[in-house]
Amino acid sequence: MHFVVLALVALMASGAPVLQAQTRDPDADLTGLWTARKRFGPDARGPITITRTANGYSADIIGLAIPVTARDGELFFELPNSGGFRGKVRSDRSIHGIWFPVPAGELGPAIPVTLQPAGPSRWAGTLTPQEDEQTFYLLVQRKPDGSLGAMLRNPERDYGAFLGVRGLRRDGNQVSLLGGRTARDTIITTGSYDTTRHVITFYFPYRGGSYDFRRDTAEHSGFYPRGKTPARYVYRVPPALGDGWETASVSDVGIDRAGIERAVQQLIDMSMDTINAPQVHSLLIVRQGKLVLEEYFHGEHRDKPHNVRSGSKSVTATIVGAAMQAGMPLRLSTPVYQVMHGGRFPPDLEPPKRALTMEHLLSMSSGYFCDDNNENAPGNENGMWDQTEAPDFYQFALDLPMATAPGEQAVYCSINPNLALGVLGRATGESPFYLFDRLVAAPLGIRNYVWTIDRARNPYGGGGMGLLSRDFIKFGQLMLDGGTWQGRRILDSAFVARAISPLYRIGQREYGLAWWRDEKPYGNGVARAFAMLGAGGNIVMVFPELELIVATTGGSYISRGWRYAGGELIPNYILPAIR
Repeated sequence: MHFVVLALVALMASGAPVLQAQTRDPDADLTGLWTARKRFGPDARGPITITRTANGYSADIIGLAIPVTARDGELFFELPNSGGFRGKVRSDRSIHGIWFPVPAGELGPAIPVTLQPAGPSRWAGTLTPQEDEQTFYLLVQRKPDGSLGAMLRNPERDYGAFLGVRGLRRDGNQVSLLGGRTARDTIITTGSYDTTRHVITFYFPYRGGSYDFRRDTAEHSGFYPRGKTPARYVYRVPPALGDGWETASVSDVGIDRAGIERAVQQLIDMSMDTINAPQVHSLLIVRQGKLVLEEYFHGEHRDKPHNVRSGSKSVTATIVGAAMQAGMPLRLSTPVYQVMHGGRFPPDLEPPKRALTMEHLLSMSSGYFCDDNNENAPGNENGMWDQTEAPDFYQFALDLPMATAPGEQAVYCSINPNLALGVLGRATGESPFYLFDRLVAAPLGIRNYVWTIDRARNPYGGGGMGLLSRDFIKFGQLMLDGGTWQGRRILDSAFVARAISPLYRIGQREYGLAWWRDEKPYGNGVARAFAMLGAGGNIVMVFPELELIVATTGGSYISRGWRYAGGELIPNYILPAIR
């Protein structure tokens, strides 16, 4: 007996891990923050040249010699199973081009690329496509009942909120995410836990396949606004970068510096423990025409275009207004079907469609059966993107049935501004890609941007455009100045007034021509505003009486955090600091 006791004492001293393994909770290994990231390309990048020879044009890109087709004043070429290019020579002899990183017939982005003269018959430039990445953060926490709670955050699409992830369960090496769109938890997806490599693997079919999650121990992880243990925020004046913005201190334009520091600090200190925690990616303030605040969070930065979602609708209206100001054959009263049918109405066209005009499209009052909040509507935006029968989204809209007469009421429907972009291109005989670059982007100094395209490679005017934050807020200044930018007229003042007028009511807000009307409490009264609004907290809000513009970008596309920027940050923190 004495020997057994001594043996047990020795075992406890030398073999303690054996006994501890019997009592250790295996789920404890999974608590904490895990991160997975996946890159999908595109691979085509780097130098690109186009050369004119006696036999025509040829392109050189990623070491391949590609024949170039010249047609109707444009140059075209396709990389095998990769992407394509279209461009035209401008008056300064440069080539303004659009690069499509995906093969023809696929959905994807498009980016501008400029080739400068590099000799009498040669043009050269650099292709720098935006990275196509998906990131997932998995936060696993112990709940009071002993089970594992989980939160899945996806900055690019907010996919974790869409899935409704609330918990995690482990059974040996098998792990499952629990949750769903109802209150009762179900298994969302099942994966594995590699105990040797300490890797959790889950498969997400609509986000690119399997993802390997590893522990995130980085001090400056993008899961947090400014890292795990951020320093106290101290205000700094934004740098002048030659992009059209004059910069100044907040105190120079009548803004309380301490109040702005409190606003930014509360963003930095915000807990990220719930899926509905606001995901504010940038905050910019302009007052009296000067950029006075520029701050970024969650790993976002100045040189990365941000998806502004439906803020793109206001960009579409700007392109339409700029074309009208430039004297092109387009008016708000332009009949949609006449233009899209080559100048004549189709002989059997129903009367409501004959009455449809450009203004109806920009004001969401087309009458199409296309409510984005009604999944049964044939023109619902999600349904349009999911279908493959109509690759040309302009034609998709033209074929829709009518629900009401044009102008009778406004319904939130993204196919409307998109079709407006199609009417613009058909009326002017020039691609909206080129119109935007020539009439809006170039004058405003916007060089780095991303277009979303349909399967026919048309630019999508209903949402999804990528803009730098410093460029996003320029649209607010353009409207605040009555259609001018640094003294150059881009839009007619009458168009601006119409665009920000309360023409219709959609939900609880008034709507003009792709611009919303709003008001916020300020002092003892209210501050009236007009705004670009995009899902996720992508906002440019203009307060004319205060000479103030506030812009935010964000990623709360599905979670309730999208309400924060316009509902709390601006009225409760920004406006009280405005003198």
